[in-house]
Amino acid sequence: MNVTLKNDRFLRALRRQAVDKTPVWMMRQAGRYLPEYRATREKAGDFITLCQTPELACEVTLQPLERYPLDAAILFSDILTIPDAMGLQLELIESVGPVFHKPINSYNDIKQLPMPDPEQELAYVMDAVRLIRKELDGSVPLIGFAGSPWTLATYMVEGRSSRDFGKIKKWLYSAPEEIHHLLSHVANSVASYLNAQIHAGAQAIMIFDTWGGTLTGPAYKAFSLAYMQQIVEQLDRGYLGDHIPVILFSKGAGLWIVDIAATGCDAVGLDWTQDIGLIREAIGHQVALQGNMDPAILKAPSERIREEVGNILASFGKGSGHVFNLGHGITPDIDPEHAGAFINAVHELSEQYHTD
Repeated sequence: MNVTLKNDRFLRALRRQAVDKTPVWMMRQAGRYLPEYRATREKAGDFITLCQTPELACEVTLQPLERYPLDAAILFSDILTIPDAMGLQLELIESVGPVFHKPINSYNDIKQLPMPDPEQELAYVMDAVRLIRKELDGSVPLIGFAGSPWTLATYMVEGRSSRDFGKIKKWLYSAPEEIHHLLSHVANSVASYLNAQIHAGAQAIMIFDTWGGTLTGPAYKAFSLAYMQQIVEQLDRGYLGDHIPVILFSKGAGLWIVDIAATGCDAVGLDWTQDIGLIREAIGHQVALQGNMDPAILKAPSERIREEVGNILASFGKGSGHVFNLGHGITPDIDPEHAGAFINAVHELSEQYHTD
């Protein structure tokens, strides 16, 4: 599967090698803002069926690439596949979000969690990766991903999304060794899952730590970052002689950016609250940076979108090591034409930063 890439700009930027222009992709680029995605989801019947049908997951993965000159594809899946495969019974409820019908309530529940086999219980994900790689035919790289152990654990314990994470935080502070047991088990499961994605054809890996920023500094390092580092150290990053880059993205974790860069990852994802120029000064000699435009700017007119793209490019400055992205996922209310204006602006305005 070692096909020569026609566009390797994304991988080169992650490795901080020279590029002709700044590569760009969007978190949630295959999503509800696209009418073609909504049509495919309707055909599937529900979100979980869409994720678990490799042909449909492939279809929606490729949809944004048919519309826009993006520099990477990202596997269409969900971060909650692993806890679902552990038997927690995931359901996506309209206007509520993801809900686990069998959340974790005791230490005994933790001890009884199985370790899913990626090529058995999660075979539909690996089948989707293989199919997407085949259909991409070397046009752009494919990103595989998973949720961070802390983020997955919040859903597994709370049973759904939470405002204050009261249940898991109470447990964390009352019996930290039990939560460490849970996080270690989840981290090993995530590492196995991501390695299977690499072996199936993923050419870069991203770990989404959506809720790491809800912790205090010491708790973030002990209960979130330490387990992401555990995953990074287990990944088969030299598979087939290639270097598989790893991106870590912790939303709301700007205070600990130096610690994130020290994990051994290749790139750090930034949310929109951070100044990419200052972050480059702090850690740009160690890692590439991914980000970090506020997704809400895509609601503005195209001239304003272009202006903001220019501001971020200027803040980062000359040279490689920048993958342009939003500071979080594109939202369902965005006009697809505005997304196109954003992507074109990155390519057009960034050339000046990659010339001698």
